[in-house]
Amino acid sequence: MSLSQTGGCLCGAVRYVIAGAPLLSGLCHCADCRKESGSLFSAFAIWPRAALSYSGRVSVFAGRSFCPLCGGRLFCLTEDKAEIRLGSLDDAPGEIQPDHEIWTKRRESWLHPIAGAGQFPGDAD
Repeated sequence: MSLSQTGGCLCGAVRYVIAGAPLLSGLCHCADCRKESGSLFSAFAIWPRAALSYSGRVSVFAGRSFCPLCGGRLFCLTEDKAEIRLGSLDDAPGEIQPDHEIWTKRRESWLHPIAGAGQFPGDAD
């Protein structure tokens, strides 16, 4: 995996760099992620918070950061972790394979489990 990756919002007002390999990656099928993404799940990966640097102004709703100009979803930040929405990376995250799926009880029946990924009916504990 490359030493760093870049990403940002749809309009380019927010840009970020994330360094190193993620701690974990996955798909979430919960109702909040469906609403946030406008899709059937969200694809994300988590890095140490110190691995993320960004420029531009972000707005936050319920812990989710997004661009206030274009609405592009970017990340969720805590004191020690940065959860990046993989669709916001500049390059397709082909090297980041999901290692778990959460809220699988809400996964659509025609979506198949990811082979080799942990399967959790709710949050992974």
